[in-house]
Amino acid sequence: MEQNLLAVTVSRADFEYDIHSLVKAFYPERAVKVWQETDVRRQNSAKGSPQLHIAFEEDGIRAELLSQSGEKKTQRIEISSETPRPEVKNRLKRLLYQLLSEHSARTLPWGTLTGIRPVKIPMQLLDQGKGREEILNYLEETYYVSRGKGLLSLEIAHRERALLSSLHGQEGYSLYIGIPFCPTTCLYCSFTSYPIASWKKRVGEYLGALEKEIDFVARRYGDRILDTVYIGGGTPTTLEADELDRLLGKLKKSLDFSAVMEFTVEAGRADSITAEKLEILKKWGVTRISVNPQTMKEETLRLIGRGHTVAQVEEAFHLSREAGFDNINMDLILGLPGENEADVSATMKALGALCPDSITIHSLAVKRASRLNLWLTQGINPLTDSEKGGESGHGGTGLSGGTQRVMEIASDGARSLGMSPYYLYRQKNMSGNLENVGFALEGKAGIYNILIIEDFQSIVALGAGSISKRIFGDGRIERCENVKDVAQYIERIDEMIERKRQLLRD
Repeated sequence: MEQNLLAVTVSRADFEYDIHSLVKAFYPERAVKVWQETDVRRQNSAKGSPQLHIAFEEDGIRAELLSQSGEKKTQRIEISSETPRPEVKNRLKRLLYQLLSEHSARTLPWGTLTGIRPVKIPMQLLDQGKGREEILNYLEETYYVSRGKGLLSLEIAHRERALLSSLHGQEGYSLYIGIPFCPTTCLYCSFTSYPIASWKKRVGEYLGALEKEIDFVARRYGDRILDTVYIGGGTPTTLEADELDRLLGKLKKSLDFSAVMEFTVEAGRADSITAEKLEILKKWGVTRISVNPQTMKEETLRLIGRGHTVAQVEEAFHLSREAGFDNINMDLILGLPGENEADVSATMKALGALCPDSITIHSLAVKRASRLNLWLTQGINPLTDSEKGGESGHGGTGLSGGTQRVMEIASDGARSLGMSPYYLYRQKNMSGNLENVGFALEGKAGIYNILIIEDFQSIVALGAGSISKRIFGDGRIERCENVKDVAQYIERIDEMIERKRQLLRD
């Protein structure tokens, strides 16, 4: 029997993803597995564990929860063959929410919503002409969303709609370029990223492959309006100054930047930022950069493998201001190992002293491909006994687990600097079942951040591990991926271009 398991059986294969996501939201500390009831072998392996059974009956759905102590709780809802599938899903999730909330004595701030884009719902309702109270009541009654999260999502929906209205939609596109190199790999990271030391000799080849993709985009989308450009990673400023100069020069000489509203480069890691590199970014017209500390606690920076100090973050920020950048974002992660409310308050105070133009607040999501997840699944504590203290909230993992109060501290800190929330998204396995929110001063919102969440405009993505997304006029969406491995990307660049040719065909 797997330890700490909560086994879910279903009478037929249906809604498994939604069931798993909602159960996991109530029991983040447990392994949750969903099986069909015909799988006797797996059911036997789960004996002795808490079990949830969901039976799809002819005229309803019945959910039965059996605790380890033998206590049984049952709830049922009625449906018919004429009930639309989306409504069946909503009723099922409300049924599970009520049962699990009663059993766990927990409520979830986002209610039954388990998707990554909760703001999409109020945006659709606004497009239908619905008013404020009507939208808030709908979110509460249909999805059990708390009043606070309802207000937040509605505020962001209004701001997103205004920002998107300035873009060119189907007539335009945005460009993403991935630089898959970092000084080191952070503990929580699952992005396509490789230590630069291992690839120094092949960076030139990587840039050569990117240049081939850039030339293709120039030919294929030369008649379209380029709205935003985002260079991410990895850490783009891991490149040397002359390599950055080569890449940015190629972009500006190959593509029409005359209508570009936002040109972002993630400077990211403070230990990759120099005055010379900032000068290159400024030379080629970059308008927005990120200097991302994730935390301003020295001990945590060492633990998560950031490879830089708080002082280096502050120095990189001041260098960026001195270079003339007036739109600087800073990223934070809530729920990092060993951090508590006092640490988050101290981080927000430190950022307040710097006065960035935007702050993106992330709730820690333990990704399958991260070293952090590997440690946790192997029972390895990322903190030594002397570092644990009494603040961890995840059964000895050493993770603070992100709480609503921690999110409020960070959000209140951003608002106190005159910032407003402008985009929001959620991920699987997020600490505290919370969210990621971008805050910005007026006129400093990251437009590309909204575009990657909302299906508003096609995004052409270049580089290893990047995913292009084409939005058709009828709302249809198609995607194509570049291979993640850098060597494979370089060697198969013609194949990557052919994939884009098929995606972007007339």
